[in-house]
Amino acid sequence: MLLEGSCHCRKIKFSLHSKHPYPFNYCYCSICRKTAGGGGYAINLSGDFDSLQVEGREYLSVYQVEIEDDNGSVTQSPAQRHFCRHCGSALWVWDPRWPELVHPFASAIDSDLPIPPERTHLMLKYKAPWVEPHIESRDRKFEEYPDESIADWHQRLNLEK
Repeated sequence: MLLEGSCHCRKIKFSLHSKHPYPFNYCYCSICRKTAGGGGYAINLSGDFDSLQVEGREYLSVYQVEIEDDNGSVTQSPAQRHFCRHCGSALWVWDPRWPELVHPFASAIDSDLPIPPERTHLMLKYKAPWVEPHIESRDRKFEEYPDESIADWHQRLNLEK
């Protein structure tokens, strides 16, 4: 499925191909929540990095989060969170550890996305205290990482486009 997206001010427009366009993956970690999740979570999609086309690259900026482990050691994540330097809209994440993939935020997609038959709520251990997740009976929930990838979820439900 061709996904088209943009930032709020429309200085950046982008498109990419996605075999996994269902917005089912609700991430409650502090990184997603604070950089792209106004409802207390962010919804990450998956796409083919080689198909990513960007108009307005001069307005792009990248944020790489610093992560503190349980021992207090701090390292910079290789994941690159792209956003508009003009309006601040979160657009996508690209990580060199998985260079073939790009993860646009559903909130930046302008195309009509399909409605997922179930959702996965992940990183619930890190949700903000004010967030009350709306978890339905078919939904899956995980304190940290889920037991299946975005591709595996689409395959299990026979939803690949």
